[in-house]
Amino acid sequence: MTNAAVNIVDKVSRINQVFDKQRSASRSKPYPSLQQRVDALNKIDKILVENQDAICAAVNADYGNRCAQETRLLEIAQLTSTIAYHKKHLKSWMKPQKRHVGLTFMGAKNQVIPQPKGVVGVVSPWNYPLGLAIGPSVAAIAAGNRVIVKMAANSQNLCKLLDKLISAEFSDEQFAIIPGVSASEFTDRPWDHFVFTGSPDTGKVVMETASKYLTPVTLELGGKSPTIVAKDFNMRTAAERLLFGKFVNAGQTCTAPDYLFLPRESVDEFVGHAKDVLRERYGSADSGDFTSLIDDKAFQRICSTVADATDKGARCVQLVPEGKPDPVSRKYPPQVVLNVSEEMLLMQDEIFGPLLPIKPYDSIDQVIEYINAGERPLALYLFSNDKSLQDKVVYNTLSGGVSINDTLLHVAQHDMPFGGVGNSGMGHYHGKEGFLEFSKIRPVFRQARQSGILMLAPPYGDRFNKLMNLMIKFRL
Repeated sequence: MTNAAVNIVDKVSRINQVFDKQRSASRSKPYPSLQQRVDALNKIDKILVENQDAICAAVNADYGNRCAQETRLLEIAQLTSTIAYHKKHLKSWMKPQKRHVGLTFMGAKNQVIPQPKGVVGVVSPWNYPLGLAIGPSVAAIAAGNRVIVKMAANSQNLCKLLDKLISAEFSDEQFAIIPGVSASEFTDRPWDHFVFTGSPDTGKVVMETASKYLTPVTLELGGKSPTIVAKDFNMRTAAERLLFGKFVNAGQTCTAPDYLFLPRESVDEFVGHAKDVLRERYGSADSGDFTSLIDDKAFQRICSTVADATDKGARCVQLVPEGKPDPVSRKYPPQVVLNVSEEMLLMQDEIFGPLLPIKPYDSIDQVIEYINAGERPLALYLFSNDKSLQDKVVYNTLSGGVSINDTLLHVAQHDMPFGGVGNSGMGHYHGKEGFLEFSKIRPVFRQARQSGILMLAPPYGDRFNKLMNLMIKFRL
C-alpha cells in the first residue's frame, strides 16, 4: 500500500472514530446543561481571540493574499459577537414553552422542549473558511449538539491550525475538525443534521446522499444576487456602499451583489463615482488590501468570463487606474461590465469574483419581472429612500434575505435568520432560528389525573353522539 493510500485510510479511520465517539456520547448524555454549553462557547471564543494572528496568517497563506484586516472584520469579530449573543440568550431559548390545551383535554398540560438532535456535520467552503466552519458550529453547540467539521481543500492551512487549537480545548466526543478528508468520505453517514455551504449543483448531491439516512439538511447555496439603485437615491452614496459589499474579499462572497440595475440615465454617473471610490480604497489591484482569487482555476475562470463577455459585445471598465490581471498573484482588477446580454456567462453563472455587470432599466416593473424570471437569489439589495418602492420590491420578489440601502449587512444581524430559498438553499442559522434549526422541538403532553377522553371510549351510543355534537358545534 502506498503512503498516499495509507494516509487516506488514516483519515477515513479518524472520521469514523470521531463520528462513533460523538454518536455514543450523544446517546449516553443527550442533554448538555446550560453551563456545559456556555463553557464550550467560551472555549471557542478563547481560541478565536488568543490566536488572531495565527488565524489571519493561515487564511492569508491559503489565499495567497488576504489582508489580516478583512479576516478580522469579516470573520473573527463577527464570530466573537455571535458567541456573545448566544451566551446572552441561551438560557431563555432552552426553556420549555407552555402551549395551549383545549377544553376537551382540560386539566392536562402541553409544552414543547428544544432538545439537541445529536451529531451535526458541517461542510464549509473556502471563501469565508473560518466563519462558515465555526459559525454553524456555534449554533449547533449552543443547541446542545456535538459537531464535526470538514473544511475545503483550499483551506488546509487554516484547517490544520483549527484542528490543533480545537483538539487542545475539546475532546473528540464534543467538537472536532478533520483535515484532509474528502466530501464523499465525510458526507455519507447517518448524521442527525447536516450543514453544507457551496454551489447548488453540489448541494443537490449532498441532499441526495442525506436522503439515504433521512438526515435533515441546511443548505446555503448562493446564486446571482441582484442589486437595484432607484432614481431617488444618491449615486455617490450607492457606489460607496455597494462597492464595498461587491469587492471585499475580491467578490468571493456568496451574498455579494452579482449584477446591478441602474436607471438608464445614471450609468455614466455611477461609473465615474465607482472609479473615484475604488481609487481611494485600493489605488491599484496590486494593493495589499485587495484579496487574491483563491486558486489558478478561479483566476482562469474570471479571465474566461471576461473574454466571453467582450467577444459577445460587452465593454469592461477597470475601476482602478493601475494594475492588470496577474496569474502569479492571482489578482484581477475590479471592473464593471457594460452592454451585457443574457447569452454571456457572467449573466448566467454566479460570478464569485471582482466583476460587476450593469443592466440599465427604465421602470421598476421591468426589474421585478427580470428578477422573478430567474432562480431565487440568496440576497437582494435595493437602494431607495422611497418606502412605497421598498415595499413594492420586497413584497413582489423572493430571496433568502434583503438589505435596503446597503449590502451584506443583513447577514451580520444576530437576531435575524440567514438562509436561502429555492435554488439558493434551505434552512436557517444565526440567532434564535439557528438554535431552533439544530434542535428537535419536542412536544410533550402531560395528562391530568382524570382522563376526559375516556368518556368517548366504546361502546358508542347516545353519550358519545351528544358529546361529539357539542365538540363539533363549539369547535372544542
